[in-house]
Amino acid sequence: MGRTKTFAGLAAILTLAGCSNSGPRPIKIGSKNFTEQVILGEIIAQHVEHRLHLPVERRLNLGGTLLAHQALRSGEIDLYPEYTGTALAAVLKEAPSGTSAEVLTRVRSAYLRDFQIEWLDPTGIDNGFAMVVQGADARARKLETLSDAAKVAGWTLGVGYEFEQRADGLPALNRTYGFRWSGRPKSMDLGLLYKALEQGQVTMIAANTTDGLLSKLDLKVLRDDQRSFPPYEVAIAVRQDSLRQTPGLREALVELSGKFTNLTMQVLNYQVDGQHRPVAEVAAEFLKSAGLR
Repeated sequence: MGRTKTFAGLAAILTLAGCSNSGPRPIKIGSKNFTEQVILGEIIAQHVEHRLHLPVERRLNLGGTLLAHQALRSGEIDLYPEYTGTALAAVLKEAPSGTSAEVLTRVRSAYLRDFQIEWLDPTGIDNGFAMVVQGADARARKLETLSDAAKVAGWTLGVGYEFEQRADGLPALNRTYGFRWSGRPKSMDLGLLYKALEQGQVTMIAANTTDGLLSKLDLKVLRDDQRSFPPYEVAIAVRQDSLRQTPGLREALVELSGKFTNLTMQVLNYQVDGQHRPVAEVAAEFLKSAGLR
């Protein structure tokens, strides 16, 4: 009997030792597969590491919206930055319309009810679609708005892969303005759009309002005067069970709310895309400048 108790005690000690060696559960932070998302994912990762002193797994560059959303639902990741208008149209399949506050409320309610995912307060970025033409074209034709541009036939359009298919993308643009395009849109990686416009392969591109090159090149963003696109505020979408299981995680993430502007994000994107600086370095500098280091 004594020997049995001794073996049982040793087994218990070994089990506890094994548990302690495994350490705390890592926080898995994801992003979609373009520059802004990777930068935001890295900023979140570094901030969580600094605040909570817990291991963080970076699962950046996951893919498009639906892949990132599925990774969040399945628990492959705990959180990632998402856009309210994208969630509304691409995930929830709802009409892409409403004010920023209305869209956020609809998204928050549906995600909580259907997926047990919370949307934290927005970061301050509203990265909507930006229909962009060469500055010289805009000046020559006196173009200010999309309504102005729609009066001109024969634009050749360059788009990212999602824009052509999403209800809040090309279908919404065509429905609102009735563009008469020259042929089908040319789909390409988002990073190639500006080069295609510069080289004359296309005459208009569907870009994003926080793209770094917008402040560096002679380009014109055409104002969406008839509001065909919904708001695209950036917020962190995070699993409820992850918030419950990790003390302090909510408080750490909320510190990033309101810390950005579109101009800030343009600069960060340009530092990575235009100046080819390491994402980790850019993220660390941002956190320091924001008073979070």
